[in-house]
Amino acid sequence: MSEEEIEQASIASRFSEHRLMLLVVGAIIVSLFLVAVSMALYVQSGAAQLDLSRPGYKSVQDKAQPFDNFQGFSSDGPINSSTLKDFKQLYNKQAMQASGPDAFGSDALSNQSLRIDESTDPSTDVPSL
Repeated sequence: MSEEEIEQASIASRFSEHRLMLLVVGAIIVSLFLVAVSMALYVQSGAAQLDLSRPGYKSVQDKAQPFDNFQGFSSDGPINSSTLKDFKQLYNKQAMQASGPDAFGSDALSNQSLRIDESTDPSTDVPSL
C-alpha cells in the first residue's frame, strides 16, 4: 500500500468516526442560516411593523379592532327541524362567501375580495420603529 492510499484511508476513517457529530453541526449551521434569512425577510417585508403581538406594541393592541361580526351556531340545545334549517342557512352563507372569489382571477387579491375596509388607514394606528 502506498503512502497516499494510507493517508486517504486515515482521512476516511476519521470522517466515519465523527460522522454523527458532523451531521449535527451541519444541521445546526443550516438551521441558523435559514432562521437568519427568514428574519431578514420578516424585517424587510414590513411584517415586523404590522405584528401587534410584539412587546413594543402593547399600547396599540387595545386600539386594534377585532373582527367580531361572526354569526355562529350554538353547540348546545335541541336538534330539530328549526335548528337544522338555521344551521343550513348559516352554512350556505359561509359556503357562498368561500366559493365566491375566483382564486385564479386578476382580482383575487383585491381589497374587496379580501374584505379589507378601505375607510380606515392602519398605518396611523401603528407606531414607527
